[in-house]
Parts: sequence; structure tokens; C-alpha cells
Amino acid sequence: MTSPINNLSPLDPASKEPIYRQIYWRFRAAISDGVLAPGARIPAARALAKELGLARGTIDTAYSLLAAEGYIQSRGQAGTVVAAGLTLRTDSRRDEHALNPLAGTSVRHKAPVLPFQMALPALDVFPRKIWAQIGARCVRATGVADMANPSAYGLESLRSAIASYLQMARGIYCQPSQVFVTSGYRNTLTLIVHALLKPGDRVLVENPGYPPTRQLLEYLQIAVQPVAVDQDGMQVEQGVSASLDARAAVVTPAHQSPLCMSLSLPRRLQLLEWAGREQSWIIEDDYDGEYRYISRPLPALKSLDRDGRVLYAGTFSKVLFPGIRLAYLVVPPAQVERFEHVSQTFLGGCPELTQAIVTTFVTEGHFARHIQRMRKLYGERREAVVRGLTNALGDHFHIDTQPGGMHLILRLTRPQSDRALVERLLHAGIYAEALSECCIGPPTHCGLLLGFANIASQASAEQLGQHILALL
Repeated sequence: MTSPINNLSPLDPASKEPIYRQIYWRFRAAISDGVLAPGARIPAARALAKELGLARGTIDTAYSLLAAEGYIQSRGQAGTVVAAGLTLRTDSRRDEHALNPLAGTSVRHKAPVLPFQMALPALDVFPRKIWAQIGARCVRATGVADMANPSAYGLESLRSAIASYLQMARGIYCQPSQVFVTSGYRNTLTLIVHALLKPGDRVLVENPGYPPTRQLLEYLQIAVQPVAVDQDGMQVEQGVSASLDARAAVVTPAHQSPLCMSLSLPRRLQLLEWAGREQSWIIEDDYDGEYRYISRPLPALKSLDRDGRVLYAGTFSKVLFPGIRLAYLVVPPAQVERFEHVSQTFLGGCPELTQAIVTTFVTEGHFARHIQRMRKLYGERREAVVRGLTNALGDHFHIDTQPGGMHLILRLTRPQSDRALVERLLHAGIYAEALSECCIGPPTHCGLLLGFANIASQASAEQLGQHILALL
């Protein structure tokens, strides 16, 4: 059986990269380019070793890495095949720009799906069949009016479904008119800035925090004031004292991004008191508040708002899938008219067909059941990944224990650049983000951010941990 990867670049014995790594990358490229389709059988290790004139162990090592990352799977006597359900891009071959197109900036890769990829739900267990059935029904029900320009505010039925969900699940009481559907967090934040802020205004942000928040605010000419966090979240008093003229604060109260602690009740009340007194705004980024494993999910900060100062940003990307590009914003009643005006100016509207599918998914109860299943599954996967990584990495890392979220923090126990390590891991096909990149100014934290939701077993985590150890 002649391998399709022979059509790609030849192996280079003089290369600094081991032969098994070259074989690994050739298979990844063949899978990504569609040369090897899902379900396609790949050559037996013995046969490929003979064909390429290599030792059997070299091929076994390459296959082991491909299997650990979910690209191939063994079917016993039926041989080894390309795994089903892979989401692929047109070219997975390595080049420096593809791996790091923005120097010093965290890059969220679209595809192929990499192990430990951040912000990525468990796509392997998403109810695709139910989703497809709902999608087919919505397509068949599409009328002429549905094919016109979508509403800039969002599909009315979806806004109602979101308002109902938030009341039950997050303790937020709002009218559908307060809900604005957007195409993602960046779109949400842009809408808020255009509606409520002006160039030169100062905004408090967590430090460390979510890098795109800072980058987008600075791009829109908003002055960013970093505020340190501790075990209780943002140090509100310190931030307010350092920036008396701040017009807003961006916070992640449920699970601080990236450190995952929750904003304590005294700090929440402190923040709300400041916003009411100074007529400033609080932007609550509740990116994964549904996923808490040691107790029930905490109520949203918005649920404590009595003065209409909190804008609540939610997303479907973490609970459904990132490719859906659908998020939402809840604004105070007094600001509805202002946001309607700005939405008409700046937003093009999200595809109504996608919104209709999500609406049905929510109203028929699939959404709530999916979140419940994922909460249980993620709790199990988190524990399994921690065990696997602990077995593999020993005392080279300390793994932070967190009450919720979808990622782990691996603290380096010996001095080393987390950014350089991230680059080496990306070259090896393992995703990670550098904790130091989340810091504003001199890094105060160092480590790796690893998403665990797409790691299916302790064995897979342990294998990947061994690869990480080899790259230290």
C-alpha cells in the first residue's frame, strides 16, 4: 500500500528535526489537505517502515503522536484509520507565520483542532444529529421575509429565549428588548464602546486579563488602566484609587480570565457602589459562568445591579461551538434606545437562519440539557487531565486547582520563558497559551494555559504530558 504522504515534501535526513517528526507533519498535512479523508486507512507501521527504509520504531513513534492528538485511531485487525469528525483547514503544513502571525499575541487556531486548545468545547460530544435535524427544519420553514436583511438587534424569538434562559440560569431579570445579539465578544465590546464611551476615556481592566479586551480597547483609543487581582478577584479599591476618572470597568466575575478565581461578594458590592456613585459602567464578561464543578454556578454580577450600571456579555461559543459566531449583550433599560441607534449604525446583523436554529435548540430544552451534560463531563475530564499531566510532568509543573472554567494553569516550577515553551509546543502540534502574555507591563505570572475540554481520557493527557516534558 503506497502512502499518499509520499506526494508531499521528501524526508530530509540532514534536518535538525527528527525523522519521526517529519513523518508526523506529513501525515497531518495529508489529513488537513483532504488527501487522507476521515475513515481512510493508513499504512501499517511495518509496511511504511519498509517502504521508506526506516526503523519500525520511528514509524511507531510518529503514529503514537498522531493517535495521542486524535488524528488517527486503531481499529484492531481492521487496521489504523484517520479519525472521524476532524474539522480541518486547507493547509496544516508548518510555517512560522501560520503558527504565530502576531508576535506577542495569543492566537486561537481555527483548525485542525489541537490538543489543549483554549476556548474549545468538547466538540466530540456535541449533539450534531439533533442540531442537523433542527437545522433542516429551519431551512424548510424559511419564508421570503426570512431571506431579507436581518434585524440589527437580533431575531426577536432568540432575544426572548435568551431573556428566559438568563432569568432561570443566571438570575438576570430582563426584557427581550434589552438583549442584543452580536457576532462575538469583540463585536459586543465594540458596540459598548461606541454606545457609551468616547476616545480618551479610561477603563479599568484586570491584570492579568484577557488580552483581546486590552487590544480592542486600545485600538478604539480607550485608555486602559490595569488593576491587579488576588484570590478575591479584581482589587477594586486599588483600581478606583489609581484612576478616579475611570468611565468603566471590564471584569470576569464568575471565573477570572485567566486565573479562574471568582470575584468575591464584598468586591462585587464595592464595584457596584463605585459605578452607581460615579455614574460609570461595569462590563461583565460571563464567558463560561455555566461551568462550575464544586458547587452550583454563581449568580451573575448583573443579578445584583439595582442602578442599571452593568452590561452583561454572554456567548454561545463556549457552550455550543466557536464556529457559530453568536453572542449577546444585556443592556440596562434606560440604554435600550441608545443601543438600538448604535446597532443600526455599526452592526450588520447575524444570519437569521443560525439564530433560528439556536432559538429552537434553546426553546425545545436541548440547550439546558447540553449544558448539564457538559458540566458533568468537563468535571470528569478536568480530573482525568490533571491526573494524566501530574503522572507525566511530576514536579516540573504545579497545576492550579480551580472551581470552574474550561482550562488549567500549569505553573513552571523552574525559571523558564513560558512564551518560548509555547512556541516549541505549537511546533510540536500541542496548543498552549503563555500566562505571561495576559499581563500588562512586566509579567507577574508565568505558566501555561491549557484547555482540557477536548482531551477525552487520562491516557491521552499523560501521553501529551510526556511530549510537553520532552520539550522543556
